[in-house]
Amino acid sequence: MKVEHNISRLNYLLQLYRITESELIERASEGLKTPLTRKDIYAHEINLNHLKRIDKVFNKGITFYLDPKPLKENKEASIFFRKTKFYSDLNFGAKKIVNDFEELKISLSTIATLSDLKFERNIPMFDVSDNPKKVAKVLRDRLYPDEFTNKLRDFLKALINKFAENNIFVFEFIETWNKRDVANIDGFFLEPNVIVLKRQQRSFRREIFTLIHELGHYLLNEEEVEQVEYNISSKGHNKIENWCNEFAFFFLAGKNADELKRIEYVNSENDYENNLIEKISSETNLSALAIYTRLLFQNKISSLDYNKVKLNFEERFRQKQEEDKAKKEKEIEMGIKQRGSVPKPINSPLFVSTLQSAFYDGVINEYDLCKNLNIKPEKLNQFI
Repeated sequence: MKVEHNISRLNYLLQLYRITESELIERASEGLKTPLTRKDIYAHEINLNHLKRIDKVFNKGITFYLDPKPLKENKEASIFFRKTKFYSDLNFGAKKIVNDFEELKISLSTIATLSDLKFERNIPMFDVSDNPKKVAKVLRDRLYPDEFTNKLRDFLKALINKFAENNIFVFEFIETWNKRDVANIDGFFLEPNVIVLKRQQRSFRREIFTLIHELGHYLLNEEEVEQVEYNISSKGHNKIENWCNEFAFFFLAGKNADELKRIEYVNSENDYENNLIEKISSETNLSALAIYTRLLFQNKISSLDYNKVKLNFEERFRQKQEEDKAKKEKEIEMGIKQRGSVPKPINSPLFVSTLQSAFYDGVINEYDLCKNLNIKPEKLNQFI
């Protein structure tokens, strides 16, 4: 069966994702003995099975390609039309994730308008010339959880709740191990008030740091999609990334940052001040590596020793993964049932309340509410 499709919409997607026709053909041909050709894809009438293969690449739904209405490059539609360069080199999986949340952001904006909701910014903007330590102190008073807990997921949830109180949406996305294009990013900020995080099930401290780093981008009103690096140089590097890292450290460290002042130097002779670093880590939910990175910036640990410490953390993490894998394999051999459920993202109260208002106003229906909250219909009563 053949259908007429809107080729301009296909070209729009190529522009959006910044991929070539050859890359599209290669992806759409995966698993075929005879690869598709340009003629197969760009014919006025396309084989429906070929169109379905194209949609497996973009996940837009078949009707997207059949719609005769043309789409043009629009800065409001995507960060990929607003920015030409990103701090990290984004893979296709990352671009798809960003596009999904860009569409969600636009949808929420429409819902807010129809439901007469306003998400006005009530936190001032700052500049890289502002001292990140002083800004962090001001923002802690407003956005830091009322009670500290080193139960990492609970602490992350408390932060997301605080952000919601200040009209900042925070979303998580989940990556499964068998996904073809695993996004090579930790998080991103989309104007005016959306922060998205990759769920770090094995490293919540990294996710927490990423959240505050992206809050830094929100404060500067500088959009970015990235893999956050703890150890970027404080000299001569990207000023915005450095500012956001500095801000994130001081926001999470609070008064504990002053404890680092008494350290003169860290090396193997004083066991890299391991006990003190672990103490600060447990009292702030900063990773030990982030704290050592701070010491590196303060010239209190050599680059050589820092790299040794970093490699040690990476090796311990690798060993833990191998131990977990071996334990799981042994349990399977013993016939122990596995609970391999995919973790659910934390829902921002601001997201939930927005959807609830839209539901009560008749803007969305029960199906839309369940789909957006990722819940089963029988659990709907918990939200309305």
